[in-house]
Amino acid sequence: MPLLNEEAPALPMDAQGILELAARSMFQLFSSVSQGMFLVDRSGRIVWVNEGYQRFLPALGFSSVDQFVGRTVEEVIPNTQMRRVLETGQPVLIDLLTNKAGTFVVSRIPLRDDAERVIGAIGIVLFDHPETTLQPLIGKFALLQRDLDDARRELASQRSRSLAVSGDGQRRAKYTFASFVGSSPAASEVKRQARRAAQSSSPVLLLGETGTGKELLAHAIHAASSRASGPFVSVNIAAVPDTLLEAEFFGVAPGAYTGADRKGRDGKFKLADGGTLFLDEIGDMPQSLQAKLLRALQEGEIEPLGSNKLVPFNVRVVAATSRDLGALVREGRFREDLFYRLHVLPVRVPPLRERRSDIPALVEVLGEDLALRNGTAPPELQADAMALLAGQPWRGNIRELRNVLEQAAMRSDSQSIDAYQLENILREAGVEPAAPVPHAVSEPRALGDECYLRPLAEQVAELEQRAIAAALKAHGGNKQATARQLGISRATLYGRLENPE
Repeated sequence: MPLLNEEAPALPMDAQGILELAARSMFQLFSSVSQGMFLVDRSGRIVWVNEGYQRFLPALGFSSVDQFVGRTVEEVIPNTQMRRVLETGQPVLIDLLTNKAGTFVVSRIPLRDDAERVIGAIGIVLFDHPETTLQPLIGKFALLQRDLDDARRELASQRSRSLAVSGDGQRRAKYTFASFVGSSPAASEVKRQARRAAQSSSPVLLLGETGTGKELLAHAIHAASSRASGPFVSVNIAAVPDTLLEAEFFGVAPGAYTGADRKGRDGKFKLADGGTLFLDEIGDMPQSLQAKLLRALQEGEIEPLGSNKLVPFNVRVVAATSRDLGALVREGRFREDLFYRLHVLPVRVPPLRERRSDIPALVEVLGEDLALRNGTAPPELQADAMALLAGQPWRGNIRELRNVLEQAAMRSDSQSIDAYQLENILREAGVEPAAPVPHAVSEPRALGDECYLRPLAEQVAELEQRAIAAALKAHGGNKQATARQLGISRATLYGRLENPE
């Protein structure tokens, strides 16, 4: 099936003629670059196979093309769905086909005459060995599927998780991995690591700057773990006075000291029994309490303040810090043995400046949350405003981004927010706005979008060049064999190579 033939009469250069040329070019392109292709007629009989498909014939039980051509497609290709395409006239653009020749990604496209009647179909083998060829795509799909499952679980339990304490009096996780907004490589990687950590019972240490979402990930790890039905208890060590931390952790025995509750009070370890204890800002823990925490983690038991009885507990610890624990250990301000006890499954949470492409999605989610809280419409950022946000260093990360958006929404007389308004807010906060990054947040164009911006003749010429390049590659650069396959003379081929336009 020739691509071009200088002896053939020239096609009229009207729209129909160019479309016919484009159709022939596309057919030749698919035949050249696919792993194999064949044609069937209206009755489902094989009428043609290309060279690529012929390599599958021995595995299908045929020693020659003549044995294959002329038979019905069901006879020669086990498990094929081509008959359904012929009967319905509906294409199957992507499908998996498995038979004794292997597993393939295939397309099946019906062919129609001028009266729109189905007169046959094309079968195309897009990929063989899809388990290796399509592994990146399969991996990305699996990741998206997990995010979708997380979102469904979150929506199903949104009401129960909106409160820190559930109806049965037990503390629950408020977030899942779907709450960690972002699909950038950095965001995807941290979610992958956190999901793996959720399947373990070992301590997790979340490392990252303030405002990056460490507490949210702690909730998500608990929600995805085998302890999800148990309590999730958190304590911000930096927010509790040193003198009260021991009682906060281990509890107080009845009448332990003057003013103490006569019934006593359970500590966080006891409250978290059977679930997860989140120790936020672990780097701020006073040294006097570090030894007691280490002993509790090692022995699995605590001694309430004012008591001489040991109380066992079953808790999975997730700790977080924005400080450099390694430096604190070297400075003697954090116990080395406690560091290694906690640093079993470290997960680094990336700063916002390493995931700039997530900013539009974050802006949308944060804006909707602000609107729900304030009973207003969500803010709409103009393109220059979004580009400005993408260029900022965000020392406070997502927490700072939320603050800037909230200020902008409260100060603006309209929903629309421009870069000038954001620059003023940043300067008032003592931050000199960085240069915008217009391309950092632009949406990628869909494959083929550029085709609608160029003349059809250019598109046909490009298809022609792709077909020539594919044929040259298939024949190891042999121009004579390439010209023969394309159905053109060597002179024409040389002309196309020298003058691709």
